[in-house]
Parts: sequence; C-alpha cells; structure tokens
Amino acid sequence: MNGAKLRARLQAGEPITMFTPHHASSGLAARLVELGADSVFVDCEHGTWSFEDVRETAQIVRSVGGAAIVRPHSHERPVLIRYLNAGADGIMVPMVDNADQARAIVEAVRYALPSDFGKRLVVAMIETVDAVDNLDEMLKVDGIDVFFIGPGDLSQNMGFPPAPPFGEPRPIEVREKVGEAVRKILAAGKVAGTLVTADELPGWLEIGVRFFYIHSDPFLRRGLAGIKQALTR
Repeated sequence: MNGAKLRARLQAGEPITMFTPHHASSGLAARLVELGADSVFVDCEHGTWSFEDVRETAQIVRSVGGAAIVRPHSHERPVLIRYLNAGADGIMVPMVDNADQARAIVEAVRYALPSDFGKRLVVAMIETVDAVDNLDEMLKVDGIDVFFIGPGDLSQNMGFPPAPPFGEPRPIEVREKVGEAVRKILAAGKVAGTLVTADELPGWLEIGVRFFYIHSDPFLRRGLAGIKQALTR
C-alpha cells in the first residue's frame, strides 16, 4: 500500500499533497495523480463514494503511483475496518477530540490489518477548540501519522462560516487557532497538516506543515474564468 510510502516521505521532511476530485470518479482521481498529486482525498463523509468505489479508486490510483486517503463519516470501528479492508491507503478520521478517541482509531486500524497496518497512513482530524486544547495528550498517542487541522469545521466550531468568500482569508481568530495547533504538533515532533489554497501553502510550508489538502475547485474556477474572459475580448 502506498500509505507506507507517504509516511516515509513525511518522516523524511518532504511535503505531501492531497487533492480532492469532489466526485466519485476513479478516472478523475487517477488523473489528478498523473498531473502531480501525491494522493487523492476520497471523502465518504460529505461525498457519495461507496465501498466498491473506494476499492476501485484505490486500485487505480495506486496503479499510477498515488495513494487514496479515505475520510469515513465517523469513528465507528466497523466503518473504519471496512474502508481499510476495501483497500484505502490511508484513513483520515474526522472530529478527533481527545486521546482516547485517537487510541481507539489506532486500535481499529491494527485490528483490521494485524500484519500490515504499517502500510496505511493514519490521519487524525483536529476540528474543534476542544481538540486543540487536548492536543498535548493526543500527541502522545503512538500510531497517528498526521495531525490534520480542519479549518472549515474549526471555523464553524468557533462561530464563523465554514469558508470565507472566494479569494478572502479566514477570520484572524481561526487562523490564530490553526497556528496554535500547528505549533503544538511541531513542538512534539509530529507531522502537521491542514487545508490550504495555493496562496496559503508557502507560508505554512515555511512554518513546518508538511501534509497539504488542496481543493481542485479554485483551479477550475480560475481556468473557466480565464476562458470566459478570453471569449469576451
């Protein structure tokens, strides 16, 4: 599984990109890797991917050198196990708020894959103020490869909209909270990740973030806007 390759690169200090195809399409997922993505985000929390979609997509994405990282809809142990057994290269679990939850995720992965759990990437999503407050204890849990701050849900948890208007930054309060979480993660010698735009990535890279989730929509939006502008000249 290519999850082990991602872990090795992250541990070596290399940055990793994860793009979302936004649609349950194995072909589009593979094309993103062919165009340069290290991994693709298979969103089973907000998306429409089935277990069979996950299996097919993971196989095709691996065939072109990438990895499929699956976000389940919850921490449910049977759900995590099914996605792992379907062939996910990594599991990116939402709303991990404390060390007990982090340990339970690691235990589920090791139960599902007793002989090769090391081949899968395990990502815990930090998406609430409570989770940021509890990070010091969570960072002591062995088996979490990436601590990923989800700024959208964190924004909502802090009383702001999940996303700012296109092209505008998130509220300063949210950016500061994300920065607080990143500093804790890096101080513990762990890998930090977050959602970024192309404009935001260089700043977080310089600070030390190494796992980057990137939406494909802004590229499509700018590309289509450019075509429309060309048509009206």
